Amino acid sequence: MLHRLYRAGAELLAADLARRLGDGYRFSFVCLDEVGPLGEELLAEGYAVRCLNRQPGVDLGTAWRMARVLDELGADMVHAHQYTPFFYSASARLGMGTPPIVFTEHGRHVPDVRKLKRLMANQVLLKPGDRVTAVGAYVRDALVANEGIEHERVEVIRNGIDAAAFGQPVRSRGEVRAELGLGEMTPVVIQVARFHPVKDHGTALRALARLRESMPEAVLLLVGDGEGRGELEGLAEEMGLDESVRFLGVREEIADLLGASDVFLLTSVSEGVSLTLLEASAAGLPIVATRVGGNPEVVAHGVTGLLADAADSTALACRLRQLLEDDGLRQTMGAAGAVRIRRWFDQTEMHESYQRVYDQVLCVRGVSQRAA
Repeated sequence: MLHRLYRAGAELLAADLARRLGDGYRFSFVCLDEVGPLGEELLAEGYAVRCLNRQPGVDLGTAWRMARVLDELGADMVHAHQYTPFFYSASARLGMGTPPIVFTEHGRHVPDVRKLKRLMANQVLLKPGDRVTAVGAYVRDALVANEGIEHERVEVIRNGIDAAAFGQPVRSRGEVRAELGLGEMTPVVIQVARFHPVKDHGTALRALARLRESMPEAVLLLVGDGEGRGELEGLAEEMGLDESVRFLGVREEIADLLGASDVFLLTSVSEGVSLTLLEASAAGLPIVATRVGGNPEVVAHGVTGLLADAADSTALACRLRQLLEDDGLRQTMGAAGAVRIRRWFDQTEMHESYQRVYDQVLCVRGVSQRAA
């Protein structure tokens, strides 16, 4: 159960779990708002994908439609990714006996505040047989502080990736740079993130402008897409950066693009545990990121990268310059980051942890694994 199936962190995790654990379970997908491109991929692979067409505001009709869909699918368990899908999944079973929920929180909105109505609702919606997981310690603490969920009830299952896949690009650095029209010595910064206000690409552009005051040849690669792209392209042109920023859209060859870059940048104003940060570190890139959410859990400041306050384009530019001017520091931090990711953010361990939670929930319910 998700908002929609775009190629973003929570959605990619949900799809990955279905593909990796499909021998033991039959997975279906239900979207609140729209199917999305990743949903179309899953449909083509043979998964059931439904959309509830949620209306603005609190749409109780969505909860009713959700209950019907769960009944039609014969669902034994719901894995709700993020709070709103949890709210509708839990609301769907009020008086209807629908299945237990695994609620995974991936990140938090800004501002993240404690609301009495939410606290009271959570006491009713969250049942004894449900499980709550968070992708990092920051997210867990936010669930405790702002959602009123007991600390001992929230299990941290860190996001994980296949680190080896990002440490071995298919094409060489020189080949990729040549394709992008970049010289071998051009300082290249890359940011991989959907165009959404929470990622604050505007600050990335302002940081680039400041960086170019002393390093005019620097280039920023922006990988991703979204409704804010047109506005950002206009801002880049207005700032005179249209020749220095490459809008690459959604790309599959992320490992190759990372391998062709020098520093990874993430300018988010809020984060859980960013998959793109994990991928960049696994590729051996040093990181410059904002000191928000779970970013400090991924980036060890001064060891695997450098952190700065959100929206502080001057500080971010200084961090970028520090790394771009020091080959040795980039290599040392990049190597340390790759080791850190393999140790703490392992994909296999993540899969095993979710499978254990699934088995425990289904065992309590008296349901054995069902093959796909």
